[in-house]
Amino acid sequence: MSENNGAAIVFENVSLAFDDKVILDGISFSLLPGHMKIVLGASGAGKSTILRLILGLLKPDSGRIFVNGTRVDELSEAELMPVRADLGMVFQESALFDSLTVRENVGYRLYEETRQPLEEVDRRVEEVLGFVGLGEFSERMPSELSGGQRRRVAIARAITSRPKIVLYDEPTTGLDPITALTIDDEIIKLRDLEHVTSIIVTHQLRDAFHIATHRAVNGNGEVSFEKAPLEDQDDTEFLMLRDGEVAFEGPAAELRNSSDPYLQSFLS
Repeated sequence: MSENNGAAIVFENVSLAFDDKVILDGISFSLLPGHMKIVLGASGAGKSTILRLILGLLKPDSGRIFVNGTRVDELSEAELMPVRADLGMVFQESALFDSLTVRENVGYRLYEETRQPLEEVDRRVEEVLGFVGLGEFSERMPSELSGGQRRRVAIARAITSRPKIVLYDEPTTGLDPITALTIDDEIIKLRDLEHVTSIIVTHQLRDAFHIATHRAVNGNGEVSFEKAPLEDQDDTEFLMLRDGEVAFEGPAAELRNSSDPYLQSFLS
């Protein structure tokens, strides 16, 4: 079943509980193509559960979920395959194959799941490694990389097949502040230069606000990052979860200026 309301992702009244523990309680939101949602909330608030529902790894108890116009909550594993083909996923721990080179990791999906000629795949791998600034690392093993480099390889792997949507699960957790900033900038580049739709689950507030308030600018082949004017920050919205419900949804400035005591205590 498809529903084409122009949104890339739609949650309609989605609820999910494990035994007596309510994880999500009637959650509704939509995400337009090329836009971004940053999902915040206390530990156990259901942030990562949203990603698993989008991927079809979990089924809701009630409600409907649409991904690129297709209702996914009722699909079988086989029916989910074409939907997942348009989704890139960046896990918290990078989840790289230790026995494969960077090039093999990044091209894995294309090498294994498509019939594209090898030279085409190699060209695409080279392109995305250049995009994340790791062009000269293609023959290295993951064990030879720093934590930040591994995370950038994971981003490259997620975008190699040109998915319309990329999901990030705690992409900067465990990284030092300077390295985390390089990951933030890769995420900004994908949103602003590749127009990738994205959902970021994080509890790193500094990274979340940096991504929401900055933009990537491509001038003469050189990418730079600058503070985005307020009117350009609306492409990225925060979604704050509390006790299984949406406590806030809106842009960075609105979240910062909220007088809600819970939001203020969370941000302080």
